[in-house]
Amino acid sequence: MLTKRIIPCLDIKNGRTVKGVNFVDLKDAGDPVELAKKYAETGADELVFLDISATEERRATLIDLVRKVAAAINIPFTVGGGISSVADVDVLLRNGADKISINSSAVKNPDLINEITAKYGSQCVVVAIDAKQIDGDWIVHLVGGKVPTKLNLFDWAKEVEQRGAGEILFTSMNNDGTKNGFANQALAKLSEIVNIPIIASGGAGTMEHFAETFINGNADAALAASVFHYHEIEIPELKQFLINQNILVRL
Repeated sequence: MLTKRIIPCLDIKNGRTVKGVNFVDLKDAGDPVELAKKYAETGADELVFLDISATEERRATLIDLVRKVAAAINIPFTVGGGISSVADVDVLLRNGADKISINSSAVKNPDLINEITAKYGSQCVVVAIDAKQIDGDWIVHLVGGKVPTKLNLFDWAKEVEQRGAGEILFTSMNNDGTKNGFANQALAKLSEIVNIPIIASGGAGTMEHFAETFINGNADAALAASVFHYHEIEIPELKQFLINQNILVRL
């Protein structure tokens, strides 16, 4: 049985860590390098860095900041935002990223998933899917949740797997920042239809929410931001809580 992973997320805008609710009302949450270092030292299994305005601003990811964060940590490091080519991936991997996350660019050019996995392997590619439940359907959104598509979450997840992605990072826009828990029904369905790991994102508010997404949502990893940034939940205590719930985590 594989251990479940706890993954803090640094949403980056203008070089600072930010956090919002339902993808809007962003507030400052601290220095990315300091936060990254703290998370690596206190037991995070991985770290995700998302340059959330890169796609909207049509620019590349903040390479200097990626390099500084990578130098401060010793855990697997996933970087996303503004990646639209294999060349972009090459630059990030050379500057300290272990994995890359693509979202809008993958929807606009699905062959990009194949191209990156062909060169670097599936283990390098996380496809992030931001989806919102509208009238019972989970609709994929792009550009930081601002642009709805006609894609269904589950259809897109299957295609992503077939094209070689190693993991899916699913963020429920309905749950994001609400601290009411993860979208466990959608997560459970995702885990039934694909065979690659699913990272749950959006909605963490309590330690119980993490346990619920591992047990009821069958998530392989749980990603959160504000509860960690603002010290509402500390990772060592969270991991001990999960162990007490008979959930396997790495101490």
